[in-house]
Amino acid sequence: MNFRLFTGTAVAALGLSLSLASANTLRMADSTDIAAMDPHSMTESNTIGFLNHVYEGLVRYNENLEVEPALAESWEFVEPTRVRFKLREGVTFHNGNPFTADDVVASLERASHDTSPVKSNLPGLERAEKVDDLTVDLVLKGPDPIVLNYLTNIYILDKEWMEEHDALLPADMRRGKENYAVANSNGTGPFVLESRQPDARTVLTVNEGWWDEPRHNLTRIEFSPIGSDATRIAALLSGELDFITPAPLQDIERINRASGVSVIETPSLRTIMLGLNYADTLHNSNLTDDNPLKKQKVREALQLAINMELIRDKIMRGRSRNAGLLVAPQVPGFDEALDTRPAADADAARALLEEAGYPDGFEVGLDCPNDRYVNDEEICQAITAMWARIGVDAQLTAQTKSKHFEKVLAGGGDIYMVGWATLPMLDSYSVLSALLHTPGDRMGAWNPGGYSNPEIDALTTKIATELDEEKRTQMMKDALKIARDDVAMIPLHQQPLAWAVRDGVNLSVTADNKPRLWYATID
Repeated sequence: MNFRLFTGTAVAALGLSLSLASANTLRMADSTDIAAMDPHSMTESNTIGFLNHVYEGLVRYNENLEVEPALAESWEFVEPTRVRFKLREGVTFHNGNPFTADDVVASLERASHDTSPVKSNLPGLERAEKVDDLTVDLVLKGPDPIVLNYLTNIYILDKEWMEEHDALLPADMRRGKENYAVANSNGTGPFVLESRQPDARTVLTVNEGWWDEPRHNLTRIEFSPIGSDATRIAALLSGELDFITPAPLQDIERINRASGVSVIETPSLRTIMLGLNYADTLHNSNLTDDNPLKKQKVREALQLAINMELIRDKIMRGRSRNAGLLVAPQVPGFDEALDTRPAADADAARALLEEAGYPDGFEVGLDCPNDRYVNDEEICQAITAMWARIGVDAQLTAQTKSKHFEKVLAGGGDIYMVGWATLPMLDSYSVLSALLHTPGDRMGAWNPGGYSNPEIDALTTKIATELDEEKRTQMMKDALKIARDDVAMIPLHQQPLAWAVRDGVNLSVTADNKPRLWYATID
């Protein structure tokens, strides 16, 4: 039914653009629409990634996920808590207004406003100060070694344009309050918004006056949200689309066998892992006054029982990367020497359970989403069967991501699946501060199980302000090793990323799952 609907209506809508399409028009589709054009009104990664073609920050991640200059051409720490940015001269917004320090100050104030969810990406900002028209100081609450990483997700808007359209504050999308910037835009990026039809089509055209040297040859980007995997693939195979994301694992071989199209793949930054309940009792167990998960040997047994090679080969079709640490190889703090996981061994796992005092195993709850990660429910079903072999009866609850995270973050889970990509930090501090630090104040927001290790807490506190990169990296490695040896959480794998393109479209998939089409070309 979905396929007929697409071919009867959505394809027809796409077909209207075919007469306009040229060799330099990229027709693309994602499984979801962008949420809004206002870059400070949401933190949804697909939206932020798309808007990076229209808006820019002071700095950006390049195709190698390295921080490089964007609207700021240079910066320096003039004090441990003051970063001075020299702005790029001669940049103009899409409406022709000049880019100046006033725009930076107004945009940072807007992004850090109470109504903006993006404020969480500016945790250390005290204020922004204009020094002159092309110089801005960011005053920080304390030394922040990854302030540049945060700023890659903070886009700059034109102050005059915001004032003209009563949009100096971000749209409060969570309360259903919109403003002019939700459906309109005025950035400095390589592409200009031509039209926006929510849930249907968004069109960008090339910014001929872009300050950077173009490495792309695109003149137009036509974006359509297509939720059905089958429909999205059919449009690619029929030639009505040039680029789709994601390409479902089960369809990769079929796409690669088809004429004129192919799949490009890479492991993502997102590490899929299992979090654990460290309270005195479990929520779903035959043990009413005990929690086996508090014992390290039990956690080791649970990890030993999981055959990740089998999950990789059968469920992930050989396309995931098994993980021994809680961060991906691209993330600072990753240590290849530590990225090992014990080979699955059910006999050894049963022996550990017996040593821990559970020769007959126990019951425990297992919570997983069924629509958030790649093959999430199937993975949890496999783990349930593997734990059953050692006497652990996991009661699986698989439900939609909204219900899953509502339950988990409220502390209602015993063992629960979570994925973490460390973005926009792209730094191990993200995992240490959010998932492993003892919950309290700003730390441990994603540690509902209550894991607590004084050594990790102390290292995390030092890492937060250490400006010596070598010392800081070593401390992150040390903290991740402690977590690994303690089996604080059970890492599973980095899930695969797969995009599909027609022949002649040249672009690279990056581990953060954000297309950077200012590097794309069409033959």
